[in-house]
Amino acid sequence: MEENNFKFTTSVVGVPLFFVLFLWFVYWLEIRFGFDFEDNGILPRTVSGLQGVIFSPFIHSNIEHLYNNSIPLLVLLAALFFFYSKEAWRIVIFGILLSGSITWLIGRENYHIGASGLIYVLVSFIFFKGIQTQYYRLVALSLTVVVLYGGMVWYVFPKIDDTISWEGHLSGLISGLILTFFFKKLEFKKVIKYDWEHPDYNPAEDKFMQRFDENGNFVNLPKPVIDEEVSVEINPFFLSDLNVVYDFIENKKVVINEKNESKPES
Repeated sequence: MEENNFKFTTSVVGVPLFFVLFLWFVYWLEIRFGFDFEDNGILPRTVSGLQGVIFSPFIHSNIEHLYNNSIPLLVLLAALFFFYSKEAWRIVIFGILLSGSITWLIGRENYHIGASGLIYVLVSFIFFKGIQTQYYRLVALSLTVVVLYGGMVWYVFPKIDDTISWEGHLSGLISGLILTFFFKKLEFKKVIKYDWEHPDYNPAEDKFMQRFDENGNFVNLPKPVIDEEVSVEINPFFLSDLNVVYDFIENKKVVINEKNESKPES
């Protein structure tokens, strides 16, 4: 894989900041003007509850709920837009729609709100996609996500905390895994740069490896076998018994006349 696929752009910082600030702006509208957006959340298996598939990630019940979702969103969105810049927007959009739809199907008869479903989408996608690619930087990212947010897996099970939407968390986890199979990153396949990386590599034919024995000790290459010199017969046609006499003439200066004609100087 080419390293230039990982580029730091303004979207790596700008998109997470804008997304989180928008969540706080929505919550400020509720506080400032007394709105109640909870009715716009996901109400499972109802027609009116379908609007929550789109609106629920932007609605939070209280400031603690909003704060707990803000930090993970900043970190995970920044990682997504840096390592998966070409697919980032589609992952966010389809992740919201898919996780919201699954929540609408399996959720309890209550309003489900909050961006935690999207957080689980990002955690799931980044973790499983990194393992699938087997590219060392993405695998390291997957392990980092496990260290930071591995404890979140307990909140996809029921009866852990009745005040949270475990259905939304489970839906996000499933959605992220599903998206890894639709967004295939072929450029993450390892680019072969050296001969020894080829599957059909034979060390016995490598000139460098021939300098080492089976124990890894340095050895000299065997001396090349020199074929015996073979006398070449000369065709008698090119032989002569006559003596050749050469006359040496003194070098004379050459004068260029006005007509650009050269003539030897007398």
